Amino acid sequence: MTPPTTTNGLLQDKVVVLSGVGPGLGRALGEEAARMGADLVLVSRTERRLEKMAEVVRGLGRRALVVPTDITDEDARARLVETALAEFGKVDCLINNAFGIPPMDPLTTLDVQSLRDANETNVFAPLRLSALFADALAETKGSVVMLNSCVVYSSQPEYAGYKLSKGALAHLASSLATELGPRGIRVNSVAPSYIYEDVNKAYFDWLAAEAGVTHEDIYREKAAPTDLKRLATPDEVARAALFLASDLASAVTGTMLNVDCGEFHDN
Repeated sequence: MTPPTTTNGLLQDKVVVLSGVGPGLGRALGEEAARMGADLVLVSRTERRLEKMAEVVRGLGRRALVVPTDITDEDARARLVETALAEFGKVDCLINNAFGIPPMDPLTTLDVQSLRDANETNVFAPLRLSALFADALAETKGSVVMLNSCVVYSSQPEYAGYKLSKGALAHLASSLATELGPRGIRVNSVAPSYIYEDVNKAYFDWLAAEAGVTHEDIYREKAAPTDLKRLATPDEVARAALFLASDLASAVTGTMLNVDCGEFHDN
């Protein structure tokens, strides 16, 4: 991990709610936010994973509140808001990072219930969390950051269910930016392409074994469409997301920022 020497204090004393604490990007978001001076409300279903992340945050000198939560449950979401405000008294940013992977099959073959189940986590939970935290965010003139994906630029059949979720999330973020903007709340999205972290590293190993080539060959293949000829790391994606949470982005809302080493261009 590259030392974030220029971001210290960027989120000094802000309270960040991080939904979706896990390996890879979830861990990077929590660690980078703490390095930038934020206190964290850590949210996922798995308490053991949350406690490990809390140790990292506290080791960096910041406070961490562990709130095991099923974010698809409305009562649990309401308890999360109450617990966060009871502990910290305010919330400056909500990061919606939690994601459930839909079946990787063509849309016309998918069971509709499987799509509903995925979108409970991927679309409706971010909607409801944003709505429930809105009063607190209005008080701090805070922000919401949605973790989206460059899959929205893809039309491959196996990614269709994934694209359906992330496309809906992009439209949700745009609509919320307009709806919550008059209250001083900014809503933005970050869209990474392949992130070079443990899950994708294992996926590249599998692809390499299937094709009879090396991991490095697969990496070069995936990096080839990018301008920088490499893939973003979790901490790089995390820093882009946290920039949107910071006061440096005080006039930025309704935007989706690609973090893809130049794989996709807007025009």
